[in-house]
Amino acid sequence: MSFDVNFAKMNGLGNRIIVADMRGRADKITPQAAIELNAQSDTGFDQIMAIHDPKSEGTDAYVMILNNDGSEAEACGNGTRCVVSALSAETGKNHFTFETLGGILTADESDDGMVSVDMGRPRFRWDQIPLEEEFGDTTGIELQIGPIDAPVLHTPSVANMGNPHAIFWVKKDVWSYDLDRFGPLLENHPIFPQRANISIAQVQSDDHIIIRTWERGVGLTQACGSAACATAVSAARKKLTGRDVKITVPGGDLFIEWRDDSHIIMTGPTEWEFAGKLDAQTGKWIRLVEDA
Repeated sequence: MSFDVNFAKMNGLGNRIIVADMRGRADKITPQAAIELNAQSDTGFDQIMAIHDPKSEGTDAYVMILNNDGSEAEACGNGTRCVVSALSAETGKNHFTFETLGGILTADESDDGMVSVDMGRPRFRWDQIPLEEEFGDTTGIELQIGPIDAPVLHTPSVANMGNPHAIFWVKKDVWSYDLDRFGPLLENHPIFPQRANISIAQVQSDDHIIIRTWERGVGLTQACGSAACATAVSAARKKLTGRDVKITVPGGDLFIEWRDDSHIIMTGPTEWEFAGKLDAQTGKWIRLVEDA
């Protein structure tokens, strides 16, 4: 067994992240290794952010993103912030450009340690999300859960933030909904051929929204950066808020700006927990540095 992959256990507002250094290597962290890591109490995670050598000129790294069920994700805003924090501490740089399965992301760390990620432009056309059937208006599609005459959740907005999202707008407190029961059903609904992230959103004011998210391939999460972005832009499209909003997730607050050029800037904190080494093939690991 070869414990030769350096990793850091981190979190972004409680979104559990493992940042693994795969630079200089030809292999990848296997899906089974991801599942094994998640099964252990100390290394349970929402996403692994595996930093590989850059594939494209002008980028600092290629980042492979693994969910805790071993599936690969296109984007993870909270995880990207953790990668920036880790690489900034290593290199002293504060600006980075990453390539992911979902495209190119740029990010900056400010002097106060907050990290801003340019999440790119959202996509709203039904076949870009993608949906199994055509909808002309994706600010609210025909989808509901519960009795047909009294649905518990209905008419979600849908958007693609590098990954597919559905946002259900509710009047009651977001904690009053049984998302751990509805989440798996909606994530795997036939209308979403690539599955979807499912959020419940309650608008508090024209610049504040509270959400909870069932994350595709993960489950209930303390924070999902791309869900926060999808919620913010969908709220603006529905004229529920402006284009600059605070999104409160169970783990804290994210700040989302939907710029005039359509790029979305997500800003939030990160937290370092401990470091170790792991085997990329088996998921076995050892701790090197105790919690700070």
